[in-house]
Amino acid sequence: MQNPFTLTFGKSPLEPVERPVQTNEIIDTFTAEPVNQQMFLITGVRGSGKTVMMTEISRKLRTRDEWVVIELNPSVDLLQGMLSKLNSNPVCAGIIKSAKIDLSFWGFGVSIEGAAPITDAETAIIAILEKMKKNGKKLLVTIDEVTNNEFMHVFAGSFQIFVRQDLPIFLLATGLYENIDELQNEKNLTFLYRAPKIQMKPLNQQAIIKKYMNIFQIEREQAAQMAELTKGYPFAFQVLGYLTWNNRGNYREVLEEYEQYLSEFVYDKIWSELSQKDRVVARGIAETDSGKIKDIREHLGMETNQFNPYRKRLIKKGILSGEMRGYVYFTLPLFEDYVLEND
Repeated sequence: MQNPFTLTFGKSPLEPVERPVQTNEIIDTFTAEPVNQQMFLITGVRGSGKTVMMTEISRKLRTRDEWVVIELNPSVDLLQGMLSKLNSNPVCAGIIKSAKIDLSFWGFGVSIEGAAPITDAETAIIAILEKMKKNGKKLLVTIDEVTNNEFMHVFAGSFQIFVRQDLPIFLLATGLYENIDELQNEKNLTFLYRAPKIQMKPLNQQAIIKKYMNIFQIEREQAAQMAELTKGYPFAFQVLGYLTWNNRGNYREVLEEYEQYLSEFVYDKIWSELSQKDRVVARGIAETDSGKIKDIREHLGMETNQFNPYRKRLIKKGILSGEMRGYVYFTLPLFEDYVLEND
């Protein structure tokens, strides 16, 4: 039997742990009448399941007749890419043809007698969306791992125009906290601050336990021990499951390899992207057993107003949890050990 776990980022695993609350929140909002929100941003640390959740939402909406779903590449011209995807979609291609929208300037379709070719991508998209609206269709655009580049600036500005014109377009994008933060701080794109953000939280521990019990046919106690090792981190759930499956169900023998996978696949990259001061604060947290913010500050010799900006940033990055008042702790499994080893 095939290993039901995957180590490939973004690939939907054969045995995922669902996030029904967050998934349904987005779907219910997009499908509500009247529509009051047409955009969601999904953010979280690498390996937190952003892409998997976006893919699941896309899959569910594709099953509904009124929805068209397209995925765009954030590293190329997004508006032109959007036109190409709309033209190649069977539903939209039929609408474009029947509405006699001439896209020949872009190399799509054929010239239409008596109609001037549209030479502006934004204008062409508006024309298509207007016809989609008349036909009772809605468009979901998904963008995985947005970055702060010129293509994204232009697209975000155009999307704002589409929304203002009450067109049936919806956007679901994923990205690291720092990339989304940079993008929404750009001049003329501050409307992104108003977009709801879904921050990926740890997976439900009970759901992980049940998955491990069913897949490995083990007792609850052993499955709970495995779940505890993952701390609800989706990539860790997959890695531990993958290695345990290949080791005939004995998770204890793969713990060293498990730690190595987390370090090399994720933690090295996360650590390299932290500022020097972020690392100092993270190390201070790792070195303070109590987890008390007061103790950490004293250990680092920092006042509250000095410490808080770094605490908040590490929380937004998905590395720290500050849910317990006066305490912080790492959300990622074995990350404390990683920090101490990379002094």
